[in-house]
Amino acid sequence: MADNDNQSSHDLLLPQAESEGQPDELAALQAEVADLSERHLRALAEAENTRRRAERDRLDASQYAVTRFARDMLTVSDNLRRALAHFPAEARAEASAAMKAVLEGVEATERELAATLERHGVRAIDTTGAKFDPHLHQAIAEVSAEGKAAGSIVNVVQTGYVIADRLLRPAMVTVARTGGERAADGESTSAGASDTDA
Repeated sequence: MADNDNQSSHDLLLPQAESEGQPDELAALQAEVADLSERHLRALAEAENTRRRAERDRLDASQYAVTRFARDMLTVSDNLRRALAHFPAEARAEASAAMKAVLEGVEATERELAATLERHGVRAIDTTGAKFDPHLHQAIAEVSAEGKAAGSIVNVVQTGYVIADRLLRPAMVTVARTGGERAADGESTSAGASDTDA
């Protein structure tokens, strides 16, 4: 019977000791749940950021994948345009039928190349009546120009291009001189240049 009394007093003490330890254990479990919940939310946010970054990279790759190739093809386009510019209308009128056919072929090739570049997002920068913009133009000279506002584009030496919304090649331009300065014939002052790569 003494053993029975010892056993029952031990049973009575045990639940009381366990119930005293439960608030600490409960608090620890709640802290662990909060920590796991926070980690879960961070992991979800990181996964969403990774997804967005991958989508942006995919979009950039599709829009700008041809950048280097397009830049190289601009040289070909320039050469075709120069070849056509060096054959004046008077010479065409007097040219043989074979020479006219060659010129028409060069013109068709130049048009097709321009259309192909356009299909891939490469567009010429429009400089008609534009003011100098260092983000799109590279000034190679500052010249006197009657009737032109200071800082406006006088002449385009080389056409500039953009691919999607990025600069592929700046337009090389001459710019109207600021102020009332007059230069001697043939004299020009080099202006600042901006050469931005995509």
